[in-house]
Amino acid sequence: MRRHIAASLAALALTASPALAELDAGDAAADFTVSGFQAGEPVSFHLAEALEEGPVVLFFFPAAFTSGCEAQAAAFAEAIDQFTAEGARVIGVTGGNTDRLAEFSTQHCASAFPVFAVEDGMARDYDARMMMRPGWTNRTSYVIDQNSTIAFSWSDMSPYEHVDQTLAAVRALNIE
Repeated sequence: MRRHIAASLAALALTASPALAELDAGDAAADFTVSGFQAGEPVSFHLAEALEEGPVVLFFFPAAFTSGCEAQAAAFAEAIDQFTAEGARVIGVTGGNTDRLAEFSTQHCASAFPVFAVEDGMARDYDARMMMRPGWTNRTSYVIDQNSTIAFSWSDMSPYEHVDQTLAAVRALNIE
């Protein structure tokens, strides 16, 4: 009986943890083009073009207008000047509630950065699919360097450390 309980708990921990799925530093970042909104206006984004200007902070979040995602977006918006000062561009990507991204881009992103609906295959390419909620993305943040390589990844369903972790990684790129 104890073995069965222990095995069940271990299986639950494996399926509930997005940290096991993220790409690692040194992995190639798949190129992508996405459509979304910034300040309520339609925008598009192409990774390869953006990397010509500097590193990209790509953060996946589960769904617009959920409390953790609102907190995470607000935290990135508050820190946007620090990312910009380091030459980095920040974008958010989600698979959930994508029909409300125009509104989310103004209310919770404070028009500071664009948010996009995940494209087919992109969630798979970045290992960002939420296992327990098909169609939604997990909470994983990446720093992609100008060589189109993952420089840093942070996967945690808590929204509170993503900004600090990615900002430190961007700053480390500028030291090297």
